[in-house]
Amino acid sequence: MTENWVDLDHEFDLVIDYDPSLWLELPPRWDEESWQDIDAWASESAELLWQSHAQDPGEFGIPFLAGTLRRCADAFAPERFDTRALLHITSPTSVPLPVFAAVHPAEGNRAETLRALIQAGDPDAVEPPVVEAYRTEDLGEGLRALRYVRQDDAPEVLAGLRYAWRNDDIEADTVLWTATDDIAQVIQAAKDIEKLTHKILVRIWDLEPEDESPADTES
Repeated sequence: MTENWVDLDHEFDLVIDYDPSLWLELPPRWDEESWQDIDAWASESAELLWQSHAQDPGEFGIPFLAGTLRRCADAFAPERFDTRALLHITSPTSVPLPVFAAVHPAEGNRAETLRALIQAGDPDAVEPPVVEAYRTEDLGEGLRALRYVRQDDAPEVLAGLRYAWRNDDIEADTVLWTATDDIAQVIQAAKDIEKLTHKILVRIWDLEPEDESPADTES
């Protein structure tokens, strides 16, 4: 469920001010060293989630949730530094919903690119996706689309929710997306995802010569 961005040199990454009672970020799969303690991360995160919801995990609650988190990390953790992956978790007994965000230098015609990023013309959609204008203060003007897609290898319909923005001031395209065959889960998470979109901004790294002090600005 990662995006296929064109490989270009760029100076962007994302800052996401998420609510830790609802979201858990997956550690990036950058190298073996950063993943050698992934089981410890899963166990510690599971314990903290049970504590934050003030529920008794019993004998099996923590190891069961830890196993779920480890499988999510194996399946969804990003390998690219410009992509972030978060799990929407409403309770320690709920099924996590992966939500992804990525940023890249703006490319191509604005309208065409944003429609492509939200997959507005998906030929596999059960019906034309519902496309709406959508803006946040930090990411700029964009689009939102909810679409339903038939799967080749499963009878269930896949529900996909996607957002895309172009910030002309910094020439960046940002996309956020999720998809699952549990349509009710997407609908129930939609309000929390919408709140999350207003907590995302693009950080611009200063890539001036090395003799200058490193700096970054937020837009």
